[in-house]
Amino acid sequence: MPNPTSPSGSRRRTQAERVELTRSRLLESAARGFSTDGYANVRLDDIAREAGYTRGAVYHLFANKEELALAVVEWVGSTWRAEVGEPAEEIADPAERLLWTARAHARYCRRDIAAVLMSLRIEFADRDHPVGAALSGMIEPLKEELVKLITRGRRAGSIPPGPSPRALAAAYLGVLEGVTTAVRGDSQDQEITERAVRGLLGLPPR
Repeated sequence: MPNPTSPSGSRRRTQAERVELTRSRLLESAARGFSTDGYANVRLDDIAREAGYTRGAVYHLFANKEELALAVVEWVGSTWRAEVGEPAEEIADPAERLLWTARAHARYCRRDIAAVLMSLRIEFADRDHPVGAALSGMIEPLKEELVKLITRGRRAGSIPPGPSPRALAAAYLGVLEGVTTAVRGDSQDQEITERAVRGLLGLPPR
């Protein structure tokens, strides 16, 4: 029987594991590149080199820069859902869920890959482009869920009356994006983000 371990005793990665590792590293590199330089200015050579690969590795997994950017959007979105969105669903009270989400989002935004979605949204605003459409496809369902949460919270009395749920949902997303971007790297990022959301929702200080 073939020995499944390397001479050092560690298990050899399968081909599928090596491909997945390469893909993850390229996605991380692309996310940083799009965040820093913008989609239009990023070169695939730079993405590959920063990840430790050749340009051929990029084209082995992605047809072009557009396909890579779409993969980055999906990848960051899926990590956000796993670390923020899905755990928040365990919280029954709408107001508490919105506050927990604000703090969890601030924690998530400590990673350099988190800024890529805002960077791409700004770059593709009002443009008919697949990347912009993918971003809208991610944000709009989240906004609709926020509308339902705010409506339910008001009916239950945990969120006070105020602006329309739809306007408040849009403002909530704006606060999350704006505040976490402004305070990223600050040790009080979660506290500041929660305070901003409490004020927006009309909730008393903690």
